[in-house]
Amino acid sequence: MAIRVTSCVSKRILSFALLATRAAALEAQTPPRIGLIDFYGLHKVPEAKIRQALGVREGDFLPRSKGDAEEKIDAVSGVVESHLEAVCCDGDKVILYVGIEERGAAHFDIRDAPEGGEGSDAKLPGEVLSTYHRFQETLAAALRRGSTAEDLTQGHSRMADPSARAVQDMFPALVSAHLAEIRAVLRHSDDDDQRAAAAYVIGYAPNKKDIVDDLQYALKDPEPEVRANAARSLVALAVRARLNPADGIKIEPTWFIEMLNSLSWSDRNHALSALQILTDARNADVLEQLRERSLSSLIEMARWKTLAHALPAFVLVGRLAGYSEDQIQEAWSKGEREKAIAAALTGAKKAR
Repeated sequence: MAIRVTSCVSKRILSFALLATRAAALEAQTPPRIGLIDFYGLHKVPEAKIRQALGVREGDFLPRSKGDAEEKIDAVSGVVESHLEAVCCDGDKVILYVGIEERGAAHFDIRDAPEGGEGSDAKLPGEVLSTYHRFQETLAAALRRGSTAEDLTQGHSRMADPSARAVQDMFPALVSAHLAEIRAVLRHSDDDDQRAAAAYVIGYAPNKKDIVDDLQYALKDPEPEVRANAARSLVALAVRARLNPADGIKIEPTWFIEMLNSLSWSDRNHALSALQILTDARNADVLEQLRERSLSSLIEMARWKTLAHALPAFVLVGRLAGYSEDQIQEAWSKGEREKAIAAALTGAKKAR
């Protein structure tokens, strides 16, 4: 199986179609070359041992078999499991992220795939699925034109591109008419694509409070695209909740904090997007939970070589360090990553 190439998703815009669009462009190369290799989850096992098992270096082509490369890394003493993900872009090359779960390390649990149980044959109504597919097509076209902006203030995405937005504006009525069926698919269907579509369209339910539990449940789905679409929908809800506290939308940060320990780079990226919003108010309980469960993960991500990927984690590290937003920006612009990390670690010691 070839390594799937995905794109970097910016803080609050860009969506799944961009991943597919850029992936197709990159996969047309046979195979892409590696610009950078970066790691996460490495605390005890030496990086040199992982690189030796991986068998490729910066400048080489990506391994042709993701599974074979991961098996070789899994055989390294102290490694429980590994995950490779190639991400766009370092110039005309890809960035290869190597995720490692060491023995005894924090673990992000996902559910087993639905299989043969009650409701496993649930399907989305035809008009819902066809509208979703139409949206995918219009969005892909918009992104090829460079139209990537979206508005999340209503609690769901509305693209700046008129064609994509026109299709999105069909979803609220469709979801209102078929919410029970969409919810059944999201929770019980054994079809990964159906659940992924459900995780996206359910975000357009008129009553946003009604769907929070469904989306938080989907964050632990075994299919990566379901988790990704659920995370994107929850990010939009978080924006709405932040702007309109009277709506009473309550999104628990717990699963996003746990997701920072995922083997998947995409999971971590989506979790960072959500947690930047959920920690905007500097809620002490949320920050303490983040410090206790995922500080080490945040620190290693804040040290990533690709600045655009490291910045969201650095913002959270800065908040844990007690920096103001201006101080975080100043530290970043001055290249003082290690100073902020040291302050966050000092704060963690004091908290203990």
